[in-house]
Amino acid sequence: MNRKRVVIMGAAGRDFHDFNVVFRNDSDVEVVAFTATQIPGIAGRRYPAQLAGARYPKGIPILDEGQLEQLIADERVDTVVFAYSDVSHEFVMHQASRVLAAGADFQLLGPGRTMIASSRPVIAIGATRTGAGKSQTTRKIAGLIAMRRLTPVVIRHPMPYGDLVEQRVERFATYADLDRYETTIEEREEYEPHLDAGRVVYAGVDYEAILRQAEREADVILWDGGNNDFPFYRPDLYIVVADPLRAGDERRYHPGETNIRMADVVVINKVDSAEPDDIEAVRGSVTALNPTARIVTARSDLTLSGPSIQGKRVVVVEDGPTLTHGGMHFGAGVVAARRFGAGSLVDPRSAAVGSINAVLERYPDLEPHVPAMGYGPAQVAELEATLNAVDADIVLSATPIDLTRVLTLNKPITRVHYELAQVGGPSLASLIEPIVGSAEEALVAGAGVR
Repeated sequence: MNRKRVVIMGAAGRDFHDFNVVFRNDSDVEVVAFTATQIPGIAGRRYPAQLAGARYPKGIPILDEGQLEQLIADERVDTVVFAYSDVSHEFVMHQASRVLAAGADFQLLGPGRTMIASSRPVIAIGATRTGAGKSQTTRKIAGLIAMRRLTPVVIRHPMPYGDLVEQRVERFATYADLDRYETTIEEREEYEPHLDAGRVVYAGVDYEAILRQAEREADVILWDGGNNDFPFYRPDLYIVVADPLRAGDERRYHPGETNIRMADVVVINKVDSAEPDDIEAVRGSVTALNPTARIVTARSDLTLSGPSIQGKRVVVVEDGPTLTHGGMHFGAGVVAARRFGAGSLVDPRSAAVGSINAVLERYPDLEPHVPAMGYGPAQVAELEATLNAVDADIVLSATPIDLTRVLTLNKPITRVHYELAQVGGPSLASLIEPIVGSAEEALVAGAGVR
């Protein structure tokens, strides 16, 4: 029979999910390849047969996105599915133009086909851009649920950069689990704060299997989205975080605008550091795009732990994705350095080595700091070498992880912690009450007994 030949454009996240839930068991479709971008070292692998299923005994190749046109021609591709996030609407259409010019159809799969239903209540947290504050919002909601003596289990958007078969279903409850799965710095940034709070986190590759396992120990599922992607699970409440430091991006980025239009609640974060006009511009966008959404305003409260930075020469380490494809020129580390009296921010460029230097060269407008890139052992070693070579008094780390667990540094380190603090709008506790109430009723009725 003539099967439709499909390529999925991705970045080791939604692309695998879309394949698993839409195409894996569709006998009318043959997925001939994934293409990869955004994440170093993803291209050149294969999506393994153990995950791809019986119809793909050799697995599926993962190729560099730069080969797309040749791939369409060589494999007689009928349709290309676009499946990654935090890119401008213009960028999406440039990719569409490449595909159309090469003779194939261009497709986006929507939430209706790709969200999985849960037997537990689901609260999903998404965003308009990477770095808007999803993680701290998820931590806030998890804490509110735990205060009701319910068990929240966090399921994080995929970051499968290692052995995909081993990472099919990952459960993180201790720091030993982080080591067992050989997690990258980016993964640790998302998992460590939850582990410190005593919460279980799931992630991996097969999100149907992940959900079914998580449901066994959860009263409420918390979906913590990656980039500005929309949820893999059908939410009972969808909270979307908007960033007034990038006002207007809620209309310009994919699928961030989709998230705003889908949201039940929009949290306008960072109101303590954004300009009033930008805050109101975001509020206006939300109201125009989704008049029924409830709007909450919040700030990111910063605290430090470690030696004082007062008057010191600091080298700042920031969350990597926020500063790369997230498009920010600075993050919480730069803000904290200035707020807490650092003497100066040391420019790391002359000391940067390997891929860290390449990132800084690619993003020349970044304020002085080192993005916490660490997608594999080689890059982690280059991050360590860069920080040790910088002539500074203190490392000021605004990545959510304890860097000393993965790096050996030759100078003291002070950590920046940031948590969501609500400023205005209906309380988050009241907004999640229907979900929390239903979870409590399920437990009382016996339906929630694990």
